[in-house]
Amino acid sequence: MWQQKWVIGNWKMNGSNAANRTLLQGLFQPVNAAAAQVYCGIAAPNVYLAGIKEFAANTALAVGAEDVSQFAVNGAFTGEVSAQMLADVGAQFVLVGHSERRQYFQEDNTILLEKMQNSIAAGLLPILCVGETLAEREAGQEEQVVAAQLSLLAEADLSEVAVAYEPVWAIGTGKVPVTEQIAAMHELIYRQILSLCGKDVKIRVLYGGSVNAGNAAEILAVSHVDGALVGGASLQADSFAAIIQAAYAPA
Repeated sequence: MWQQKWVIGNWKMNGSNAANRTLLQGLFQPVNAAAAQVYCGIAAPNVYLAGIKEFAANTALAVGAEDVSQFAVNGAFTGEVSAQMLADVGAQFVLVGHSERRQYFQEDNTILLEKMQNSIAAGLLPILCVGETLAEREAGQEEQVVAAQLSLLAEADLSEVAVAYEPVWAIGTGKVPVTEQIAAMHELIYRQILSLCGKDVKIRVLYGGSVNAGNAAEILAVSHVDGALVGGASLQADSFAAIIQAAYAPA
């Protein structure tokens, strides 16, 4: 999987049992067809993970969570879901530090490091999300911001690192950085990971932020872009399948 393109859908707070099954039925064929070249996954709300895992059992679709608790062990943490619990219901990966978690829940590097370490201990692959706001981009601070968000990797002792770069100003807005901006940031992220984790680390850096069927091929062809983290377009089988196809047979 560390040589494949990755296409990961993030459903966010969307879904229902009936809608999920309909959507997934439309994805199994394209996911299986691309399996040799593309690692495909869905990050879904926790309440649906076990059902999705069972429904997708005979397919190449990976199943993951959108978040994980900072608390490592069972205890009096009402409403929390631990990494061990996610693994127990079949999750294979987990998003950590998505911009919406940073914005709405004030998650910082201290919390995110705990989440990453808990995930790794439970056998989950954490996908660390990083990215700058529009104000930070306009102030020319995007490199410093992303480097600071990546700095926690130095304390995680990792041999495999998955990162999703999502410029906050492009998430759900329809705005997409030009390919030169994407390439420059992904190259920076690669350099930072190698500096923090050593030259032998396995790396996948995904781009996220208004990825859709129309722009996926161009984005996936950019240097150092190893895949896509897809939001709204992952909620429609045809659009998500088209993105998978773009990764499978890039332009």
